[in-house]
Amino acid sequence: MTDSWSSSGLDVHLGWQPSSGRTGLAAAIRAAIRDGRWQPGAAVPSTRALAHDLGVARGTVTRVYADLAAEGYLHTAQGAPTRVATAGSLPQSAPRQAPRDPAPRWDLRPGRPDLTAFPRQAWLTATRRALLRTPASAFGYESELGAPELRDTLAGYLARARGVVADPARIVVCHGFSHAIAVVSRALSGLGVGELAFENPSLGMYRSIAAAQGPRIVGVDVDGHGIDVSALDSPAVVLTPAHQYPTGVTLAPHRRTELARSGAFVLEDDYDGEFRFDRQQVGALQALAPERVVYAGTASKTLAPALRLAWLVLPRSLVEPVRAAMADSGSRPALLNQLALAELIDSGAYDRHVRRSRAEYRSRRARLLAALPDSVRPHGIAAGLHLLLMLPPDGPSEATALAACRRRSIGIEGLAGHWMTPDAPGGLIVGYAATPAHAFTGAIQNLVEALAEITP
Repeated sequence: MTDSWSSSGLDVHLGWQPSSGRTGLAAAIRAAIRDGRWQPGAAVPSTRALAHDLGVARGTVTRVYADLAAEGYLHTAQGAPTRVATAGSLPQSAPRQAPRDPAPRWDLRPGRPDLTAFPRQAWLTATRRALLRTPASAFGYESELGAPELRDTLAGYLARARGVVADPARIVVCHGFSHAIAVVSRALSGLGVGELAFENPSLGMYRSIAAAQGPRIVGVDVDGHGIDVSALDSPAVVLTPAHQYPTGVTLAPHRRTELARSGAFVLEDDYDGEFRFDRQQVGALQALAPERVVYAGTASKTLAPALRLAWLVLPRSLVEPVRAAMADSGSRPALLNQLALAELIDSGAYDRHVRRSRAEYRSRRARLLAALPDSVRPHGIAAGLHLLLMLPPDGPSEATALAACRRRSIGIEGLAGHWMTPDAPGGLIVGYAATPAHAFTGAIQNLVEALAEITP
C-alpha cells in the first residue's frame, strides 16, 4: 500500500504559504532561484509531484512554471524535465578563505605515505565483504570503544606483528592519533596527573592538543639513545620509542627497561613501527609494562591519514577513564572504515600491503642516501618515512636551506620548530614516502641541487 503523503518527486523547501496562492508560489520559487537554493541547471520537481506535495491543483503549478519560464527563471523542453535556467540565479559570493601556499611540485614532507599506493581494490573488496556480513543492528549508535570486530582483529594483529599484550576489552578505536592523545590526556588529567612530559624535540601540534586537556607540558631531552629517562620527573610521558620523531633514533634497551620500571604512565606512539629496514622491527615497549604503558597505533602511515583510524591498547586502570573521555568527545571513526580495516587485516591483504610499502620505502631511503652530498649528515636508524639531515655546523642555516628548497618548489620540513628550547640546532626533515614513485627521482635531484646551491 502506498503512503498517501509520498511522491516520486524531488524534496524541496520553498517556505510557501498556501494563503498567498499562485502569486505567492511564483514568488517563493523566484526567491529559491535567486538565493541559489535551486541551482542553475538543476532539475525541478515535476508539476504533478510538486502539486501533490503542496496539496494544490496541478494546473496551478503548470501555470506558475510557464510564467517563470517566460521570465527566464526556468527552462522547459519537450520530453525533458524542467530545469533552472543557467542565467536565472544570482551568484553568491564565496566565503573568504585564508590564502594557502601552493602545493609543492616535489613533495618531501615527512609523515605522509604514498597515497597513490593505497590498496584500492583490496579496500573495495574488504568494504563489500563487511557490508555483506554485518547485521543491520551494527549500524546503530556504537560503543565508545569502537567496533568489536576491529578490536578483536587488532588484538591478534598487534600481538603478532608488534609484540603488544592486547585484549579486545582494553582496545579503543579513535578518530586518528590527534583524538587519541586528546582522550588519553583528558583521562590522565581526570586522575590527577597534572604534568605530562614530551620528548624534546617532538611534534608541537600534539603538545598543544595535550595541553588543552589540562596537564602542564614539560620537555625531556633526547640524545642518541632516545629520551633521557634519568631526567624524567613527571608522572606521565608521551614518546616515540621505536623511531623517535623527528631525530630518528630508537630508545636503547637499557632505557626501555628503566622507563618500564619508573612507574610513570607512558603513551607509546608507535606511528611507523611497521617500517624498519635494516633488521626485524623493534617490538613495542608496552609488552614490558602493560599496566603502565598505553600503546597507540594508527593506519595513517600504513594506509592513509584520511581514514582517521587509530587505536589504543590501555592498562586496565585507564579503560573506564578513556571510555568516559571518548563519550565526552563525541568523536568516532566511521563504522564502515573500522569494519573494512578488520576485513583487510583478517584477509592478509593488510600485511601484503605493508610488506610492499616497506620494500618500496627501503629502496627510496637508500636512493636518497646515495644521492646526498657529503656536507650533510643523515641522522637516525633505517626506519620510517623520513630522514633527518643535519646541516654543517659552519652553515648554511636551516632558514637558508628551506628557502633554497622553496625556490625549487620542494615541500620539506625544518627541525628547529620541533624543539621546546631556544637556540636548538636546525636541520631538514626529509620525507621519502609522499612523492609518487614516478616522481621520486626528480624530487631527489631537485633536493640535491638545492643543497648544492648553499653548501660548499
